[in-house]
Amino acid sequence: MAKKNKDEVAPEEKVCEFNQEVKEQTERDAQVEQAGQANEIKELEDKLADNNDRLLRLAAEYDNFRKRTQREKEELFLSSKVSIISELLPVLDNFERASQNSESNAEDYKKGVEMTFNQFAEIMKKLGVEPFGAVGEKFDPNMHNAVMHIQDDNLSESEIAEVFVKGYKIGDKIIRFATVKVAN
Repeated sequence: MAKKNKDEVAPEEKVCEFNQEVKEQTERDAQVEQAGQANEIKELEDKLADNNDRLLRLAAEYDNFRKRTQREKEELFLSSKVSIISELLPVLDNFERASQNSESNAEDYKKGVEMTFNQFAEIMKKLGVEPFGAVGEKFDPNMHNAVMHIQDDNLSESEIAEVFVKGYKIGDKIIRFATVKVAN
C-alpha cells in the first residue's frame, strides 16, 4: 500500500469538510434571510401603523367636517328665519297699532287693514312668494287641490271654477296648494 502524504486529505474527510462548509453557508444564508424577513416585517408594520394613523386622521377630519356642516346649516336656517321675521315685523306692528286704536271709525279701520294687507303682499313679493290658483286657470294636480267638481257647459274641462284658498310658491317650490272647485 502506498504511503499517504501528510498533506493529502482522505476523500471522506474532504466530503465532511465540504458538508460542514455547506452547512455553515446554509446557516449564514438562513440568518441573512431571517434578518431580511425581520426588516421586511418591520417595514410592513411601519406602513401599517402609518396607514392606520392616516385612516384615524381622515375619520377625525370627516367627523369635524360633518359637525361643522351641521352647525353651518343650523346657523343658515336661523339666519333665514331672522331675515324673514324682520321683514314681517312691520306688519305685526301695524296690526298691534290698529288693535290698540279704539278711537277709529269703521272706514279708517278698513283703510288701515287694506294698507297693512298691501304692505304684507309687498313683503311676500319681495321675498319671491307668488300667489296662484285664479278662476279660469287650467287645473294642475301638482299645484291645485280639487275639493269639488261641477258640470258647467260655460267652462272648459279641468278649468278652475272657484278658488277657496289661494296657493303660494317660491320659484318652482310649492308653499301651499290652492284649494279649488274644478269644472268637468
